Amino acid sequence: MKKKFLFAALLICGTLPSVAEEKPRYQDASLPVEERVEDLLRRMTLHEKVLQLQNNSNSDINAVESHYKESTGTMHEMSKTAIEAAELFKKLQNHLRTQTPWGIPALITVEGINGVLQDGCTIFPQAIAQGATFNPDLVEDMAEAIGREAHVIGIRQLQCPVLDIARELRWGRVEETFGEDPFLIGEMGTSFVRGSQTEGVGAMPKHFVAHGTPTGGLNCAYVAGGERELRNLYAYPFAKVIRNADPVSVMSCYSAYDGVPMTHSAYYMTDFLRGELGFKGYVYSDWGAVDRLKVFHQAVATSEEAARKAIIAGIDMDVWDWAYQTLEEQVKKGQLDEYYIDRACRRILEAKFKLGLFDEGEDAIDPAKVDKVVRSKEHVALAKAVADESIVLLENKNNILPLDLSRYKSIALLGPNSNYGVAGDYGWVNADHHECVTLFDGLKNALGQKVQMNQLDGCDWWSQKEDGIAAAVELARKSDIAIVAVGTRSLWLGRNAKANKVTSGEGFDLSSLELPGKQLDLLKAVKATGKPVVVVLITGKPLVMTWAKENADAVVLQFYGGEQQGNAMADVLLGKVNPSGRLNVSFPRSTGNTPCYYNYYRTDRETVFDKGGSLDEPNGHYVFDKPYALWNFGYGLSYTDFEYSDFSLNDTVFSANGKLKAKVKVKNTGKRDGKEVVQLYVHDLVASVSQPVQQLKAFKKVEVPAGKEVEVELEMPMEELSFCNEYLKRVVEPGDVEIQIGRASDNIVFRKTIVVK
Repeated sequence: MKKKFLFAALLICGTLPSVAEEKPRYQDASLPVEERVEDLLRRMTLHEKVLQLQNNSNSDINAVESHYKESTGTMHEMSKTAIEAAELFKKLQNHLRTQTPWGIPALITVEGINGVLQDGCTIFPQAIAQGATFNPDLVEDMAEAIGREAHVIGIRQLQCPVLDIARELRWGRVEETFGEDPFLIGEMGTSFVRGSQTEGVGAMPKHFVAHGTPTGGLNCAYVAGGERELRNLYAYPFAKVIRNADPVSVMSCYSAYDGVPMTHSAYYMTDFLRGELGFKGYVYSDWGAVDRLKVFHQAVATSEEAARKAIIAGIDMDVWDWAYQTLEEQVKKGQLDEYYIDRACRRILEAKFKLGLFDEGEDAIDPAKVDKVVRSKEHVALAKAVADESIVLLENKNNILPLDLSRYKSIALLGPNSNYGVAGDYGWVNADHHECVTLFDGLKNALGQKVQMNQLDGCDWWSQKEDGIAAAVELARKSDIAIVAVGTRSLWLGRNAKANKVTSGEGFDLSSLELPGKQLDLLKAVKATGKPVVVVLITGKPLVMTWAKENADAVVLQFYGGEQQGNAMADVLLGKVNPSGRLNVSFPRSTGNTPCYYNYYRTDRETVFDKGGSLDEPNGHYVFDKPYALWNFGYGLSYTDFEYSDFSLNDTVFSANGKLKAKVKVKNTGKRDGKEVVQLYVHDLVASVSQPVQQLKAFKKVEVPAGKEVEVELEMPMEELSFCNEYLKRVVEPGDVEIQIGRASDNIVFRKTIVVK
């Protein structure tokens, strides 16, 4: 009776379609999205429109009816199991569709950088590990799996991928990026967006723009740079992803670029993002970014002004801070033109229509199906495959790896990361952390009773306590070989560094890139036993590993490898998997050696003083050190060897709109099957604006059986040679360009010069 009375009342008030109009046009799935949006928009009140510009989250399933009396723009929940979340979202969406004016569903969003952030979902390797695979197809498969898990739960928007550039290694969020190179980031980002959106789940590239190089490495700090650097470097991945994958939305960033807060800049958020880059979706604010214009940047005096500046700039969705609650009153007072409300609401409604939210039935979310999709055998196997291909072999003296089990009957497994699974920030784990297979678990799974495994931490991730080192050393003495797992620890929104011993992740920035705590002391003490030492570096960012490079028998890198990290590392150490990961971010020799990215300018390191020195032989610039990376971008060893031959190009003279095709033969000269990453770099020999010494412009990962040879073809549109000239005009300048083919940025096998006309 109450429902009938309410329905009648709404009809009288004119908030529901008239009886004469049996089916409003916005409910007609056969009509174009634009027409449906406009029909719905004209029916909505100012109040209803403003509600669509806000996130409204409540995780209490028993409070759905009381809390959501009106529709909302977006909603998120990240504290429940996948099934619990599906039950909540099903109830919420059915309520919104049937009990609110116009029946507008919410766009449910979640973090998804390394899997859906709901308890029980597959935990994939972190983004930094995904980048190290140099395999965009594999990343696309992974994103499809993440999209499937999100969709079955009722989630229709992922708050990822991260397109920030990892040039400031002190920054805690390096782990969320695909690496230091804009081309690689653009390729991986495109694959991620395509993968998730194939499953009907929108992607949200972030953080627009230039968020990843904060001053001092401190999260959200000022980012310095000019308009040319913005276009040539920071915006490049966004431009590529927008052009090639059409993401549903983009997330703005907290920070200011060259003193201008992105959140209130119409120049960056509208003229640049939409005008120059061609973005057509809606913009989602980073959490609390709008009101930060007042409390953080001090660019405005009030929350009202913050909201007004942001909506005019082009921030369509305000998340978490409630500043947009002031917009309705501002319009009524004549302080804001309703045009801006309509513009933002139109974009958000368009996303909801495109993602099918208006056309889903009552059974669109079925909690009973969650277990059939989430963490399926196929998805877990895929997580393992990504982890396998992400591991980078950095050093392997005397081919100590893979381990010869005829020589080693007892293994000392030491270090704080030896029996601990690190999923990384935004990777859900429970308090016991059993969701991730640890290195100890992985080796036990692989070895069974064949080898005696002895495990001790020896020290933790950061404290100055060294009382456990002696016991670890004694264990090493009693064993045939020591595997020491060191690195960083990241925890989803760890927020309490002391209690959680967090040294990486959002808000956990480092002033020093040395191994935290007493980990280096542990390594040195174990080495002093005279036993072979294999260093396993499990981390979310490059650290200073100069001592390990010089003294360890082997060094193996695992960027946070997801729930299968231990099994993946064990298979690499034992030779079941041939390592094929490549460095997507260069390693510094010291903290002072940063930034140390590969695509530097010749003036940065190529002068006569740049040879570097030592304590015994001081020299120019750094005097006692070298200005080059310890391990460079693109680098990575294998358990086999590859030989390159027969390099050719399709031409030597190209027009600005032409396409270069490079061919090279790769032969596996070893006795193990392996995967090689063939890399193509360019260097503009003469340019009106200074160009980097080299830039990655194509790559391909290929599998080559032992003793076999394959021909690899790489393509590069000549537009990849474009840059912003002195007048900020994007051009492909005529002249000579060197094409480089190699195994890594510092291991170039072939060079040819072409002419661009």
